[in-house]
Amino acid sequence: MISVNILSQSSAIILTLILSFIFLISGIYYSRKYKGLNNYLIANRNIGVLSLTASFVSSALGAWILFGPASAATWGGIGAVIGYTLGTAFPLFILMYLGEKFRKLFPKARTLIEVVRLKFGKQLFKLILFLTVFYMAIFLIAEVTAVSILVNYISGTSLWITALIVVTTSLVYTLYGGLRASIFTDTIQFILFVILLIIALSFLVSFNFEQFNFEFIKLKKPNLLSFNYLPNFTAGLTFFIAVAATNLFHQGNWQRVYAAKNNYILKKSLLFSFFIIIPIVFFMGFSGLIAISVNSTVVPDLAFFSLLFKEKITMLSVIVVILGISLTISSIDTLINAISSLIIVDGNKVINFKSDYFKLSNYLIICISIIVFVVASKGLSILYLFLLADLFCCSAVLTLFYSFYNKSIKEKNAYISILIGLIVGLLLFPSPDFTKSILVGILLPSSLFSDFVSQSLLFLSFLLATFVPILAWKIK
Repeated sequence: MISVNILSQSSAIILTLILSFIFLISGIYYSRKYKGLNNYLIANRNIGVLSLTASFVSSALGAWILFGPASAATWGGIGAVIGYTLGTAFPLFILMYLGEKFRKLFPKARTLIEVVRLKFGKQLFKLILFLTVFYMAIFLIAEVTAVSILVNYISGTSLWITALIVVTTSLVYTLYGGLRASIFTDTIQFILFVILLIIALSFLVSFNFEQFNFEFIKLKKPNLLSFNYLPNFTAGLTFFIAVAATNLFHQGNWQRVYAAKNNYILKKSLLFSFFIIIPIVFFMGFSGLIAISVNSTVVPDLAFFSLLFKEKITMLSVIVVILGISLTISSIDTLINAISSLIIVDGNKVINFKSDYFKLSNYLIICISIIVFVVASKGLSILYLFLLADLFCCSAVLTLFYSFYNKSIKEKNAYISILIGLIVGLLLFPSPDFTKSILVGILLPSSLFSDFVSQSLLFLSFLLATFVPILAWKIK
């Protein structure tokens, strides 16, 4: 692990503990007066604009924004930056319409999976339940891994220490207070990370003022801005499709859709969130373009930090640790409560459990959290697994959501189309070294395919997994 050791390990651990326990105590104290299953799952359908906006933004922007957009920009150029930005924000725009429709058609629903079961039946519902839980579990691992690497990079603190603190504290207050606790702490975290992000970005621009412009990129790395640079298009479309599709399956978003006091508040909150997220993600991606232009050998995952820590300022490192912890916990509590809600609402359709399904959800969430802790402590790269989870969601996104507008798509059509999309996507999905796939290089030699196919396996796998299912909608 690369470490700049700006902050001492003891300082970093104390800072992480203090901040995590502030969120823990705040979440428990606030949610004490809000009891019952409706508060736990959908905050009694009574959340206003400010809290809902803060919660949508906080849940969407985890610690990944400090790594992902800048990393993608170093090889995918301006296309990757735009794709990542729109992919993150676009689902919130779509939810303005889908959310209103779902609330009208299924006013008593609490989860996306419940809506799928009510519309289609038990077979498709199980498939969607699996891919949703799989995606959110990977997201959980990614968030804890990201913040553990961040604290390790700044202070050299062992990964398992940070992982243990953030997972345990998030688990305690979220399992106690549910969505109420998550939304309340999201509001605190939103205010905190907006202030800290502005401070951090102002430092970053001041440290790199002469280089922080498109002219510098054009001079040093013109291909990253060129229309003739193929990854500008393929990476942009890949990230847009992948990120947008998976965010539509994020149960945390659907809980908040149903938690809104009314449709007007829902639309207003989603619109505000959409416009808040766009400049943040774009700016983080743009920093990756600058970083690779300044130093062509920069480690992609550390592109943002290579600019920020050009001057090793202790106070800045404190700000970044607080920022990273706030971003992470705001995502973790959302994911924990989202998975828990799926088990509580629909667990009895999958698992025969003789006791309370609320208890079952707690047991399963604790088991998942232990797995998250173990994997995050290893510091493994989970990008590949994350992409696989994205592919699962892409194969289902058009079929599932368009079916609410086209009544001719029945459960059998939907099930077959999703499986076809998944199979086609997996045939082209690249190996861990991104040089071959099941179809290209394993079943058939790579020489039979054009250079474009061989070099664009990830893009083609997502493109086909998303759009090929359309062909199966008319199967009788």
